[in-house]
Amino acid sequence: MPNMALKMRSSVAHAALALAMSFSLVAGGPFAVPAAAQGKPGAGPESVADLAEGLLDAVVNISTSQNVKSDDKAPIPQVPEGSPFQDFFDEFFKGEGGEGSNQPQTVNSLGSGFVIDPTGFIATNNHVIEGADDIEVNFANGSKLKAKLVGTDPKTDLALLKVEPKSPLKAVPFGDSRTMRIGDWVMAIGNPFGLGGSVTVGIISARGRNINAGPYDNFIQTDAAINRGNSGGPLFNMKGEVIGINTAIISPSGGSIGIGFSVPTELAQNIFLQLRDFGETRRGWLGVRIQPVSDDIAESLGMSEAKGALVAGIIKGGPVDNGSIETGDVIIRFDGKDVDEMRDLPRVVAESPVGKAVDVVLLRNGKEMTVKVTLGRLEDGEKEADAEEEVTQDEGTTDEGTAPETGGEAEPTKADLVLGMGIGDLDEEARKTFEIAESIKGVVITEVAPDSAAAERGIVPGDVIVEIGQEAVTTADEVKTRVAKLKSEDRRNALMMIANHTGALRYITVRID
Repeated sequence: MPNMALKMRSSVAHAALALAMSFSLVAGGPFAVPAAAQGKPGAGPESVADLAEGLLDAVVNISTSQNVKSDDKAPIPQVPEGSPFQDFFDEFFKGEGGEGSNQPQTVNSLGSGFVIDPTGFIATNNHVIEGADDIEVNFANGSKLKAKLVGTDPKTDLALLKVEPKSPLKAVPFGDSRTMRIGDWVMAIGNPFGLGGSVTVGIISARGRNINAGPYDNFIQTDAAINRGNSGGPLFNMKGEVIGINTAIISPSGGSIGIGFSVPTELAQNIFLQLRDFGETRRGWLGVRIQPVSDDIAESLGMSEAKGALVAGIIKGGPVDNGSIETGDVIIRFDGKDVDEMRDLPRVVAESPVGKAVDVVLLRNGKEMTVKVTLGRLEDGEKEADAEEEVTQDEGTTDEGTAPETGGEAEPTKADLVLGMGIGDLDEEARKTFEIAESIKGVVITEVAPDSAAAERGIVPGDVIVEIGQEAVTTADEVKTRVAKLKSEDRRNALMMIANHTGALRYITVRID
């Protein structure tokens, strides 16, 4: 997540300090609609009091405590006897145990949540309760109940709690976040800075935001004021339905500047149902490694526009390890949903049920075709794919694996540079020199000229050319022939599949000078 994107977790001490320092007078109040604008279309509601009154009882404050062992060996600051600061220091360091103490300490934090089932199921953010030894839920009527953690999903930062009430609780329904439009009014209720049930109103500023918080980013952006402590609280539409879970803000100070992010219910609702029914998530899994389709790659593949997700590899033992999908395919539609960008595919696959048979529309060798795929389970697939880390980086970046130092002397075959690369046949000597896995087939890159087109794309000695123009190559002569053919066709770029020395694959385009 960017430096300015903050998960809104707050300790009690920090909340009190922030509260003491942040009060200011604002003429007109936090939500004032000019009299001349009231009643006009698009001017916003005159009041949300009735709506808020019916929802406040379902929104809860969540307090957690965690016992941590202090390894701080720094001495406690000393102040002169009778100093006006003595009481402050005595209280602040109370329980520290003196200099060099390593006794356990209790860290408290606050967050928000909301009741989704009258029997006591409560939704919140994972980061609100992460690492907690004790979780307590505080209701609007002042009552408190101990909560049990049912399950968490760190990938979407969601968690589900369970309390045991003596009578049914007030619950709120989920709405369809997909029907929400930019400019629609929304209302947030939560526990900012430990203040308890606070209501703020704003609009949806944007949809589909990616803030690099996780693999399934699809946030709703809102200008409704949400702050530290609002994490896990609901974002309502004007029907009183939850359409988002408030999760993060962008702020240089930690306070609201009108840029907040909520997990949409189109993603969250199914996660909460899975956590309730199974105590864990059960996501669909396609079993492919993907990367973006850049303009250069689209041109090399004969595509009219850059869209979809380029398949850079197939995970062994996965759902499509039967030839139904191949490396080099570009997936443009999954189960009736368009895949405009690479990041769209993991989300729509994960939202699909395990075992479902779906239609996948893809481009292969310039032709559109549809294949039928039965999805596996992501949580099982992650174990199989552990050794095959998913390649989702932009083309031109250096792969995580780098070739070992060779001193620049050991080259299996001396050759003229091709697109700024020295190449050679991948024989046993080359495998030993560059520690290349036996499973890799292709042509080894023995050197890369500085400031060359290949160097710009992050190619390093020890990488292996597996394909050029989606055709496999096994000898240095084949590489030269293919590149010469591309030049004769006045191609601007050569599309290559490159493997690093461990076998991780990626597609890149190298400029033809």
